Amino acid sequence: MYLKIMPTPDTMPNSIAATVAALAVLLHGVTGLDNGLALTPPMGWLAWQRYRCITDCETYPDECVSEKLFMNAADLLVSEGYADAGYQYLIVDDCWLAKNRSADGKLEADKTRFPSGIKALADYVHSKGLKFGLYQDWGEKTCAGYPGVRGNEEKDAKQFAEWEVDYVKLDGCYSNVRDMDRGYVEFGKHLNSTGRPMVYSCSWPAYQEEKGMRINYALMAEHCNLWRNYGDIDDSWSSVTSITDYFALKQEFWAQYAGPGHWNDPDMLLIGNFGLSFDQSKSQMALWAVLAAPLLMSNNLTGVRPEFKEILQNKEIIKINQDALGIQGTRVFRDKSIEIWTRPIEPVHHGNYSYAVAFVSRREDGAPFPYKITLEDLGLKYHFGYTIKNLFDKPTSNLTTHFALPRTTLHVRIIPSGVVFLRCNVLTAKLQEDNIYNDALNRTVTFK
Repeated sequence: MYLKIMPTPDTMPNSIAATVAALAVLLHGVTGLDNGLALTPPMGWLAWQRYRCITDCETYPDECVSEKLFMNAADLLVSEGYADAGYQYLIVDDCWLAKNRSADGKLEADKTRFPSGIKALADYVHSKGLKFGLYQDWGEKTCAGYPGVRGNEEKDAKQFAEWEVDYVKLDGCYSNVRDMDRGYVEFGKHLNSTGRPMVYSCSWPAYQEEKGMRINYALMAEHCNLWRNYGDIDDSWSSVTSITDYFALKQEFWAQYAGPGHWNDPDMLLIGNFGLSFDQSKSQMALWAVLAAPLLMSNNLTGVRPEFKEILQNKEIIKINQDALGIQGTRVFRDKSIEIWTRPIEPVHHGNYSYAVAFVSRREDGAPFPYKITLEDLGLKYHFGYTIKNLFDKPTSNLTTHFALPRTTLHVRIIPSGVVFLRCNVLTAKLQEDNIYNDALNRTVTFK
């Protein structure tokens, strides 16, 4: 739908809105980890969910945790268009280490599976225009039983800097959960003192949550770029929904600590693996975008089918995830096993946000379900109205634009365990044809 618009006396120029958004990023950054990184949620590829701790390279030559696996993944991130879409971090997870430290007490990679060493692997990743991430553990051992950083924190932080690591994921196995507030903060300071910018991913809330401890999220937001709040994701729809349910339960508390430089992390994207259907994959992508979650794929990049690749590289949804305001979205309504999630995003006009709105079906009756609700019942009340696009429409390069006022009814029809995902941009100028307003008051806009 093409609409002619005309300026109004109270219209704020887009440049001012952009300045406001930039200022918000700057202010958030001051309160976050002082490394200037992760001003939007990190995007990349992480090995764990898909490859776990496969170390038998003789039996599984293409799946074992080895330099070959990560070099191949780096190649595919570039050649398959993921890097251009924003996926820039390639992250090695557990099981890369030798069973023991070197004679001088340094960490080193398994010499059989990583014969060239970690620095050479980092160099290869960097040569592709990507950034390199590495896993460790604050305890005496990693979760898989390899050497942890406990007792060698300063030495290991310097080692990461020498290897030119760009992203550090610090797990919490084999450690005292009561000491994590101190230990994770200390290790972050060691990373900062190296002078090398490294995104710092913390895991301490996931360990303290399961113990029922009161977690100091203000401290975490000051010292970590992102943090895992909950247990590991598994490759299933039930795992995805258990995580989103817990995020919804905690959202009033958790969301206030998310923003540029510091993010809640619901764990990896499963899209392209075994456990999620096509529609469930769209749902996870939409939910992670609303939650301002890191977009860290964990899949076999050689085997991602085109329809799943299209989801992962949906630029309109990535724009929502990477929105500069950095506001974490929340679940605002549940009705008839339909969940509605919203996230305030740019552009902003006179204090009125634009919104991402996800209608997610939790129904199990096996049929598409129609649902109706007005914009104002969703909290979208700006009197000049909104333009709306369905982000899973095809072709995604030329989405249909609809106009709606607060009293306009949205009629969506949602596939079981699927999603209808809308972008509602606040109008920054008044429509010239006033009769459109009158027509839209009782109008229904339908999305499938």
